[in-house]
Amino acid sequence: MTRLGAFILIAFVAAGCGGSSSSNPSGPGSGGSEISIVATNYLNEVIGLMQTNSINRARINWSDFRSQVFQRAQSAKTIADTYPAISVALGLLDDHHSFLVTPTNAGVANPSGRRCSATSTSVPTVPADVGYVKVTSFSGSDPAAIIAFADSIQQQIRDADRPSLVGWIVDVRGNGGGNMWPMVAGVGAVLGNGVAGHFIPPVGTITPWSHQNGVALSGGAAAARVSTPYELLQRDPRVAVLTDGLAASSGEAVVVSFRRRPNTRSFGTATCGLSTANSTFPLSDRAMLFLTTAVMGDRTQAPYGDVIVPDETIAGDAPVVERAVAWLHGL
Repeated sequence: MTRLGAFILIAFVAAGCGGSSSSNPSGPGSGGSEISIVATNYLNEVIGLMQTNSINRARINWSDFRSQVFQRAQSAKTIADTYPAISVALGLLDDHHSFLVTPTNAGVANPSGRRCSATSTSVPTVPADVGYVKVTSFSGSDPAAIIAFADSIQQQIRDADRPSLVGWIVDVRGNGGGNMWPMVAGVGAVLGNGVAGHFIPPVGTITPWSHQNGVALSGGAAAARVSTPYELLQRDPRVAVLTDGLAASSGEAVVVSFRRRPNTRSFGTATCGLSTANSTFPLSDRAMLFLTTAVMGDRTQAPYGDVIVPDETIAGDAPVVERAVAWLHGL
């Protein structure tokens, strides 16, 4: 999942305590048991954060939104009782990506969430003059684990590099997301230095992400790094990026990072369609609301926010690799 801030995907932590002074629309006269003050306050906290920060906040009728959410929570007494109503709220946001994680690490699902699918792929055999690196998913915030994962991607590059290479395949197929930063840091030797993408909110400041000498940066802040940066034997290589319908969220951030890069072309099928960024909002009970607040944009600030269609649409595991290799050879 794409997450802005310390998790992780993405650029900044947005914190705050939400809320609204709106009265509870559900009471004894509404046809259901009266909602408790505890449940009312919690829903107001969550809805307040959504209303202030959701990427779709300007096009939502918040009076109707609030009525539908509270209607689902008519008899809620505890915070846990509000989870079905919060699921309704997540669906009404219509961003396909927001979700809530409870203090016990259980998830409150977004019913509008995308269901990603693709055929399974294996690590292909490529010619000796083609470099290959697989960028898999990774979730976590432990600093040592982040460095280890970034190093594992870079090690693939180090092992495959040789003077005779005509180019590289960067395989993002099956990458369902998690923490984008060690992915960007790990593949950085092939990606190259400089701005690779942007987080674009509906209003306000656009935040770039970039790679510089083994460090992935959000804005100007280091978000992940490799332990020892590696430099390719041939700089600025030709790169073929492989995508499929399982590439999602942070996986799509890697795909976006290579968009508009010189000497780069993508092959495969369209990505899942979660090329959006979530900010992390701590709640009063230690739950975490992951709320979609921006879309991903490429290095030219061209926005995405949905599926990313490759330059050449090719179905099938072997055919997409064969076509990528042919393009790297200039065919």
